[in-house]
Amino acid sequence: MDPFFIKALQLILSLSILIILHELGHFIPAKMFGIKVEKFFLFFDVKFALFKKKIGDTVYGLGWLPLGGYVKISGMIDESMDREQMAQPAKPWEFRSKPAWQRLIVMVGGVTVNIVLGFFIYMMVVFTWGSPYIAPEDMPNGFAVDDTFKEYGFRDGDKVLAVNGDDLKNSIDINKYLFLRDVKSITVEHQDGQRETIQVPEDVGSQMFEQGVMQPFVPMALPILDSVVSGSPADLAGLKKGDRIISINDIEVGYWHQLTRKVDESKGEELRLVYSRGGDFESVELDSDKAAVLKDHLKTISITPNEEGDLGVYVNTKSSIKVSREYYSFSESIAKGFDLAYWTLHDYVAQFKYVFTKKGATQVGGFGAIGGLFPDAWNWQAFWMTTAFISIILAFMNILPIPALDGGHVVFLLYEMVTGRKPNEKFMEYAQLAGFVILIALVLFANGNDIYRWLFD
Repeated sequence: MDPFFIKALQLILSLSILIILHELGHFIPAKMFGIKVEKFFLFFDVKFALFKKKIGDTVYGLGWLPLGGYVKISGMIDESMDREQMAQPAKPWEFRSKPAWQRLIVMVGGVTVNIVLGFFIYMMVVFTWGSPYIAPEDMPNGFAVDDTFKEYGFRDGDKVLAVNGDDLKNSIDINKYLFLRDVKSITVEHQDGQRETIQVPEDVGSQMFEQGVMQPFVPMALPILDSVVSGSPADLAGLKKGDRIISINDIEVGYWHQLTRKVDESKGEELRLVYSRGGDFESVELDSDKAAVLKDHLKTISITPNEEGDLGVYVNTKSSIKVSREYYSFSESIAKGFDLAYWTLHDYVAQFKYVFTKKGATQVGGFGAIGGLFPDAWNWQAFWMTTAFISIILAFMNILPIPALDGGHVVFLLYEMVTGRKPNEKFMEYAQLAGFVILIALVLFANGNDIYRWLFD
């Protein structure tokens, strides 16, 4: 099946699970407090529904517009803007007739479910599959370091041992730490065995973002192809999985980062590339006797990067990096799941300092970006990890103090509980309408970014 449809199916399944459980977070406490729930819908039923059935006081249904879902709670000013109902005297079973503390529980129910669900999924994932990590000793060649970070004292081949004095178990996390967490110092082991603690600027994350250096540390892997994109320049030139790149324009390529740098430097110009197929050797120098012995394995092609400056190849890291996995007992997985949920939320909130910049605004994505989080091939571990991540995001986004979101209702309820006065219903209607307009604008902007990137990037 086409990767696009695999991603789309995973996205729809994930959102369906999260939307239903989120809305249940509102539905269940509403029912417990004797509040009438008129509708419970997965997806929006604008003008018509694909399916609906009334059971008791509630109409359950499936809408056709997969942008979310909703429960319509009687006597509540929400996106339905049911002014006719609100103009009538309050009924005992309506939301507005209940004590503020009950209404508050109903409103925070969805966010609470998303937080608990994210934690629960993370817990079960680490319990079932364990937690992968790459220890410093599992990267014998160390990292290839971007030139901007060499100015601080880092070198190609460095192994990252610690951050701020604390051991870094998973070396590959170093880029995330630099971008989203408060990193002051990094301890590395150079290729000569010398250990050094290097100080980094306080605003290193902002510098990375502005310079477009999102991965200053890249594992040094042998230039062996793991896959070739169909229809790409590499595919058309005849490269295949398992091929090892030997040189570009007569300059030997010993590691993958050397290949990518040469391709970037070419600026789209034609390259002379030498590769081996079926050879069993560690490295080849073109002017050595060994090259002559292995000449039957060497092939030379001319290849031109595409418009994005890409050849359409991916590296096989298994030849250079060992991925270990730590497994947990059920009780240990509880703590690990909570830790994952906490840091996922922390890192997501931390990245907002970049979103509110001119460059950051262009990186905001909608459903296309969310769908891109899922793998090309169906993988249950990746599916549940991504679903947990989206659940945490939904919790944070829904609790923002914007009218039309759960957080907006919570703010008004807290105001009522503190002052003892309900906000004016006309004011609530206008606030709800304004919040709805803001949300629609954000959805259009985010998905517009997706479309723009799809057309022009």
